[in-house]
Amino acid sequence: MTRKTLILLGFISLKFILQFLLLSSEYNLQRDEYLHLDQANHLAWGYLSVPPFTSWTSYIIQLLGNSIFWIKLFPALYGALTIFIVWKAIEELNGNLFALILGATCVLFSALLRLNILYQPNSFDVLSWTVLYFIFLKYIKTDNLKWLYVGATVFAIGFLNKYNIVFLLIGLLPSLLLTKHRKIFLKPSLYFAVLLGLVLISPNLIWQYNNNFPVFHHLKQLAETQLINVNRFDFLKNQLLFFIGSLIVVFASFYALLFYKPFNKYRPFIYSILFTLTAFIYFKAKDYYAIGIYPIYIAFGSVYLSDILKDGWRKCLQPVVIAVPIILFIPIYNVAFPNKKPEYIIQHSENYKKLGMLRWEDGKDHLLPQDFADMLGWKELALKVDSVYLSLPNKNNTLILCDNYGQAGAINYYTQQKIKAVSFNADYIDWFDLTKNYENLIRIKESNETDNELKETSPFFEVSLIAGSITNKYSREYGTSIFAFIGSKIDINKRIKDEIDEKKNYR
Repeated sequence: MTRKTLILLGFISLKFILQFLLLSSEYNLQRDEYLHLDQANHLAWGYLSVPPFTSWTSYIIQLLGNSIFWIKLFPALYGALTIFIVWKAIEELNGNLFALILGATCVLFSALLRLNILYQPNSFDVLSWTVLYFIFLKYIKTDNLKWLYVGATVFAIGFLNKYNIVFLLIGLLPSLLLTKHRKIFLKPSLYFAVLLGLVLISPNLIWQYNNNFPVFHHLKQLAETQLINVNRFDFLKNQLLFFIGSLIVVFASFYALLFYKPFNKYRPFIYSILFTLTAFIYFKAKDYYAIGIYPIYIAFGSVYLSDILKDGWRKCLQPVVIAVPIILFIPIYNVAFPNKKPEYIIQHSENYKKLGMLRWEDGKDHLLPQDFADMLGWKELALKVDSVYLSLPNKNNTLILCDNYGQAGAINYYTQQKIKAVSFNADYIDWFDLTKNYENLIRIKESNETDNELKETSPFFEVSLIAGSITNKYSREYGTSIFAFIGSKIDINKRIKDEIDEKKNYR
């Protein structure tokens, strides 16, 4: 085994170790993770919230036991593979050992550590962007048409994971037109590759068509409830923060792609980032949507810096350049990860506020970062629902109806009973079991929706009561109430079916 291979394995091992060390046992899973895990129980070619790839991974996790270890392993694996692809890109650019170590260090000690904590499509999305850029690099270097087909396949897999990868093409295609590489549009192989990509993603497109393209409804909701609060200046500012320890390397890549002679043929990359970022800014995208852009530029920057720092006194700067991402990671370690108790975060809130971490998607500042607050209270909710469920008569004919997908997913993940919570929110609207004759209802209501629940629902049941609530004051679900309605006087199934039809008609 060569020294290079040993060093690469060292980086990958450190990546896995850090991902598990950066998450305190104080926290549960995050609300999105519960939804993604539940998709394994409802395999399909599409969902309201995401394409199908995440559900396939969730199914594998379920086969492995569905434990926290396996849930957290996969995003860490995707992060480790991102380091590996950047390493291979540096080798393709003829980078030396210093360039390899610099590139791996920059990718390791970056926003990917935060991103790879959560089991969401984002980790694989960044990997997909990095692989697709790498394939484009290989095509430019070799002019081998096979890379067009490989690229189409990778794009299709990335598309089936998250539609965000379309923005990569939005940046890349006009960039080709601005350079000598525009001749690619005259090659029939390009169009056969496009056809291959369309065939691979067609099951998802057919699913979208058969379900009236819910992706557009989801994007509309996203724009109205979250993207409306996106500040374009904050978007640009946060691009600098994601790879703050690697800025010298990223900016070096921009200079090199413009003026460094060995990189002349890779000029489309400099135009691509401009077009892609412009598209993100125009659509008021969330800042982390753009993270997948940067790993490949770290490869270019590392190779360029290795060339200009290889001789004389400049060689003494090599350890300094490598040390910068590590040194800057130290203060970030104290604020960017859920490795501190909520009480600590509140006592040191200014440190978090300065970085904008207390601002939620509603545009307001809160006690904890949104992701952290979204990782509290779920186990408490599930255990209390379990307790209520066990106390009911005819409990097998009980419907557990939640206000949001986080509540439903958490109950389904943690519950000790054979029960399945549902919601009219997100994908759960398609997962109601209407074959049962429901007699009881356990209703989970968000704190701002509880006041009228007893008054509105109790007339339809023999017994009605508030059976509990979420008491973790740091949780985003703090105050969420658990209502028990026993002995239905109405046809619950018909009411549910009517509500589902109404929601779907609106969709």
